[in-house]
Amino acid sequence: MIRVTEQESTYNDIDKMSVLEILKGINDEDKTVPYAVEKVIPQIERLASAVAERMINGGRLFYIGAGTSGRLGVVDASECPPTFGVPFDWVVGIIAGGDTAIRRAVENAEDDDKQAWLDLQEFKIDANDCLIGLAASGTTPYVIGGLNTARKNGILTGCIVCNEGGPIAAESDFPVEVVVGPEFLTGSTRMKSGTAQKLVLNMLSTTVMIKLGRVKGNKMVDMQLTNHKLVDRGTQMVMDELKIDYEHAADLLIRYGSVRKAVESTNK
Repeated sequence: MIRVTEQESTYNDIDKMSVLEILKGINDEDKTVPYAVEKVIPQIERLASAVAERMINGGRLFYIGAGTSGRLGVVDASECPPTFGVPFDWVVGIIAGGDTAIRRAVENAEDDDKQAWLDLQEFKIDANDCLIGLAASGTTPYVIGGLNTARKNGILTGCIVCNEGGPIAAESDFPVEVVVGPEFLTGSTRMKSGTAQKLVLNMLSTTVMIKLGRVKGNKMVDMQLTNHKLVDRGTQMVMDELKIDYEHAADLLIRYGSVRKAVESTNK
């Protein structure tokens, strides 16, 4: 396979560029990412539909990855409970090397093709669940091994990668291959490739949560009220929905604990 993510940057002598030239170059490359994602929306649709169907029937969603890709999976998973009010174990992000690797690189963690399945066993993953492998290169052994074993155990598999035709895509029932081209800084896949993966993860998890009924209209009615900003946001939602004043809406929100329950309380 041709690893476009490792090809040489089209920008030369960037160490001699001015700050403004560097910033413009990075921004020009970043502008291409949404268009690359747009080209694979049909792939994302198939993956999102399959994941939503499994989760509607009680399954969970797991992400596995190494380095930047692993961190992005952890971030997306960790944001689902506060945003959508779902249990913490509905969407799980696992990074090669464990939680330590979120902040510090763990040497050779991504090269172990057996460890991902061992990590998944801690969560008792089974055939009702979904597993998505994240790897810009599309060749990370940790991810390949996890997907391979998952498929053998009847688990739905998908991936988000930035090269076409790699072994990770081959192990995925629903591959998403977003080809963003060479990075501004040769091989630095935390840049365009990471941005592409983040965009797709946003699309995937948000779409799935909407299909799971965790959004009403365009509002996050099940979000957790963990700070003053979110309480105020929730109060505004209740006000808009019930056409009542701020004080009354805030009282209902605090009493019932969520926008959904506060609104539904008036219909009883």
